[in-house]
Amino acid sequence: MKDDRLIAMRVFLAVAETGGFTTAARALNVSQPFVSQTIQRLEDRLGARLLHRTTRGHRLTPAGERFIDGCREAVQAVDAAEAALQEETRQITGELRVSAPLAFGMDRVTPLLPAFLEQHPKLSLDLRLTDESVNLIEDRIDVAIRMGRLGDSTLMHRRLCDLRRIVIAAPALLEVHGHPETPRDLGAMPCLSWDGAHEKLNHWPFLRDGEAHDFHADGRFRSNDGMSLFQMCLAGFGVMRCAEHLARPAIRDGRLVQILEDFTVSDDGAVFAVFLPERNLQPRLRSFIDYMVDNLRAPEW
Repeated sequence: MKDDRLIAMRVFLAVAETGGFTTAARALNVSQPFVSQTIQRLEDRLGARLLHRTTRGHRLTPAGERFIDGCREAVQAVDAAEAALQEETRQITGELRVSAPLAFGMDRVTPLLPAFLEQHPKLSLDLRLTDESVNLIEDRIDVAIRMGRLGDSTLMHRRLCDLRRIVIAAPALLEVHGHPETPRDLGAMPCLSWDGAHEKLNHWPFLRDGEAHDFHADGRFRSNDGMSLFQMCLAGFGVMRCAEHLARPAIRDGRLVQILEDFTVSDDGAVFAVFLPERNLQPRLRSFIDYMVDNLRAPEW
């Protein structure tokens, strides 16, 4: 039986604490319509209006003021009960839902999971691999692995490791097009580019003569999937700017070559674990994040 009452309570608390639907959506990293519809369904089910809606924001009705204390107690009680039981049994139990980017998830997250699950035999793990940014509440995700720079959000996060991208090409492609000597030479070479929400990654930063320069990569092949871009790069179909965790092993075994190394700019991003700002972090979530931090703190790539 599907029961969304606890989610509705969390959304109602966020609206009451932030003062509006838009700010609550931003705090929870969900859409504004999701917040609005959740509150409407909650009020319909209770048969009472919980919020006064004005041009200046939202404030609690008398019914809302009575209801909010119960919401706080319910949310805290659920978190505390689960934490206490798991602490008492000293077992990590239940289901953990994890989201990760496709390439990083396949290449670096998945190989770490067997040992983690062996440590916690009563835990089940649901891994969702996608290059799209998930909403933790709407998609019921406990922790998401994200790469790059974190946006303005009230989500909690822990840094897992540095992120550095380098420009690479297959030896066969360089035999045909030659080795570029400056970033400007990339304009005459086939490049692989992202599509959709990750289009910003097509702007490749370089440092030339002490000045920052930006090259916009475009070509015949575009994809919203990092692994497909990497496979096309290995096949010699184009130049790619790629995260080191994929690129370095292929460079070491000769399948790829790093180019324009003297012009490479260090990324100001990283790999993060992000999660909701719960008052009592669930043991299974805390255990997973600690495990990932320990295993990715000094990556071999």
